[in-house]
Amino acid sequence: MVNFQNLHPADIAEQLRDLDNNERNLSFLRLSSVRKSEVFRFLEPRVQIKIIKALGNKELSEVLNNLPPDNRTKLFENFPDNLIKTSINLLNNEEREIALSLIGYQKDSTARLMTPHYIQTTADKTVSQVLKHIKKVGKKAETLNFVYVVNDDNKLIDDLRIGELLLAEPATKISELMDRQVLAITTTTPIEEAVEIFDKYDRAALPIITESGVLVGIVTFDDILDRVQELTTKEIHKFGGTKGLDMSYTQSTLLDLVKKRASWLVILFFGEMLTASAMGFFEGQIEKAVVLVLFVPLIISSGGNSGSQAASLIIRAMALKEIKLKDWWYVMKKEILSGLILGTILGSIGFLRIFLWQETELYNYGEFWFEVALSVSVSLVFIVLWGTLSGSLIPFILKWFKLDPATASAPFVATLVDVTGIIIFFSVAAYFLADKLL
Repeated sequence: MVNFQNLHPADIAEQLRDLDNNERNLSFLRLSSVRKSEVFRFLEPRVQIKIIKALGNKELSEVLNNLPPDNRTKLFENFPDNLIKTSINLLNNEEREIALSLIGYQKDSTARLMTPHYIQTTADKTVSQVLKHIKKVGKKAETLNFVYVVNDDNKLIDDLRIGELLLAEPATKISELMDRQVLAITTTTPIEEAVEIFDKYDRAALPIITESGVLVGIVTFDDILDRVQELTTKEIHKFGGTKGLDMSYTQSTLLDLVKKRASWLVILFFGEMLTASAMGFFEGQIEKAVVLVLFVPLIISSGGNSGSQAASLIIRAMALKEIKLKDWWYVMKKEILSGLILGTILGSIGFLRIFLWQETELYNYGEFWFEVALSVSVSLVFIVLWGTLSGSLIPFILKWFKLDPATASAPFVATLVDVTGIIIFFSVAAYFLADKLL
């Protein structure tokens, strides 16, 4: 049996993850009631569920009742409905009311991460009374950095740093220390907005109030960061053209990986079929000027790459609130210039490449090599411009329809530009090579 004496709860959780099911369950059961709850919060969801299924009602009740409410809410999100019902019934009346209240908030709201365990007082109390209260209930509080001051209706009117109380005279009234300037977020504040507030005001914890100003809990920065990491991971998965994994990559089964990736691949595959159809439409031109086929991968990959770059930049800027929906025309003007410059750079390189290969006789592009070079270089300008505009505009369109801009994934943009790139390339070639090769 593993000896966990004097180890930090996070270290114990790490060691438990490496044990087989039976040894892990027995080792967990040997922990004290308080230790169980401390360790449990550091375990991964899949391990938590396995341990819970091995616990009796008494042990499970101890763990759930001693868990911080924000950690318990996060745990319930990974539970099947029947296990949530069983778990809530094992909570005492106070904790059950807290759990049901937290679960009722929207999934992306900061309130889902809050804890009701904090220090609050009223303005008529003295510093001595508040410090005495902190000594009595402080162990259960999520953080002791701030003391929150409320009125008779439990509305938040101020927050005081604990340092202010420690430096004040014991007989000083709380009202004498107040400046009535309080920073708070509401129960409906999205997590992304809460992150900005934490970052802007450099706070470790923030109080959460209702629309009417009633203090209902606090949320700490570490809890926000945990959720942001989850959300960011899902966004990255979307942008890569796959559904977000429910668990980490190493914990996901082969079937899970296939299921999450198959739908997008099928959609993109049908999109690429349009590329084949577009090339079929220009079959006659291809037969007359087979040399053009040599540059198809070059053309469509350049457009797809420029589109993916633009989409990445715009989606990230949207996520950081650097640009909003109203800024679409500002972005378009900037991307038009960027697209033209980038297209000209690639077009020049493409022309130079054909010229050098022709002059050094590395490859013979035929009698009309100059017109072929012009077709490639001019096509690159238009296709890179189109890719850049598509990649930057699609996120705005999705945002306009209240959809997730991350859905404008790199593979999606690349597929769109592939199809249209073929049309642009052969249309430009038809112009320069008319009455020559075509």
